Amino acid sequence: MEKRKKLQRSWMLYDFGNSAFATTIMAAVLPVYYSSVAASGLEEGLATSYWGYSQSISVLIVAVLAPILGAISDFSASKKKFLQFFAFMGIIASILLFFVGEGDYILASVLFIVGSIGFSGANIFYDGFLPEIAGEDDIDRISSGGFAFGYIGGGLLLAVNIVMILNPGWFGLADTAMASRVSFVTVGVWWLVFSIPLIKNIKEEKKVLVKRNQSYLSTGFSRVGSTFKEIRQYKQAAIFLLAFWLYNDGISTIIRMATVYGSEIGIASNDLILALLITQFVGIPFTFFFGWLATKITAKKALNITLFVYLGIVIIGYFMNSSLHFYILAFCVGLVQGGAQSLSRSIFGRMVPADKHAEFFGFYGISSKFAAVIGPFMFAFVGQITGNSRLGIISLVVFFIVGIILLRFVDIEKGVQEAIKATEPEGEVRVKPR
Repeated sequence: MEKRKKLQRSWMLYDFGNSAFATTIMAAVLPVYYSSVAASGLEEGLATSYWGYSQSISVLIVAVLAPILGAISDFSASKKKFLQFFAFMGIIASILLFFVGEGDYILASVLFIVGSIGFSGANIFYDGFLPEIAGEDDIDRISSGGFAFGYIGGGLLLAVNIVMILNPGWFGLADTAMASRVSFVTVGVWWLVFSIPLIKNIKEEKKVLVKRNQSYLSTGFSRVGSTFKEIRQYKQAAIFLLAFWLYNDGISTIIRMATVYGSEIGIASNDLILALLITQFVGIPFTFFFGWLATKITAKKALNITLFVYLGIVIIGYFMNSSLHFYILAFCVGLVQGGAQSLSRSIFGRMVPADKHAEFFGFYGISSKFAAVIGPFMFAFVGQITGNSRLGIISLVVFFIVGIILLRFVDIEKGVQEAIKATEPEGEVRVKPR
């Protein structure tokens, strides 16, 4: 029992470390540094476009790789090796961002793309370990704990980096630009240090390896094709994935577009940054709260609550016209963001066949990655053709409403039975509905 708890703590600590990449590099510091320093020689609009292209390229590469990597890792029983490889890729890219100076927007874009691939690629295998370290009774709690630890770790380092950037002299640094460069190094070091417990303690489950007559790449592609056909056998998991794709599209768009939208309607940059910190730290207790709530009212009902709150967030966003409104929106996002993500992951984890964890989480990953492309595009397209970005944000209502409707048709208990039957045809295991 103690060994199991040690594994679970190690698993959650990895999220504590790698979330610094999401907060400091993806969301807060690098976008500003890219625009003001790395792309300082370009026109403002062009710099923004190049940053957008960098995001899109990284998202599309990860989306294509996700199911392939998942299939390969299941075939070779090497989730741990793949996790290490991609984590180190992200860690090294983060540290190398220190060398990005004025006018180095191409280098910044390349390192951001490599780092994003490492971050997202490692998460595929990280998620794939969840059903192996947690049982039916504690999978919601452990999944929620991972997200909560991520909020804590990412938020703590972001807070330190913001203080360092606003007051570089306190840290013996020449200016804000140097402080920003040092912050990228801190992300890599932070991520590395908190990856050590997981890498040291996690063990790959022993599997009977099938003799292969083709390369892992060919095997991966062939298994992706077969998985697209096979997933139809797991009707409940397939319906859930479709619902997840839709509502997560809305969630992802809110996360990615909130700062840009707030800036456009005149909210000061300091307020935008502080709101991001509020989201991070409000998310810590409420991620645990939704993990607890799932044990009382079922995970599906708890997830539905978060999605209805997101509907309210979209409405707040439509009417928002002051910093106070933006703070309210940030607080509300903090209430439900971790809960929605962790419960989605644990619900899907229950309906995944035991021998296809990484492969099916690859599909789970590709859903969220493509969501990051389509949602912002719809936001921008509606805003452009109407000349009103407020109509762009209200268009996200569609994603949440349709996602909520589809979720109503998901029978989680039946989905668990489908997964068990796939690996143990003779077994009849009854589980409590979650």
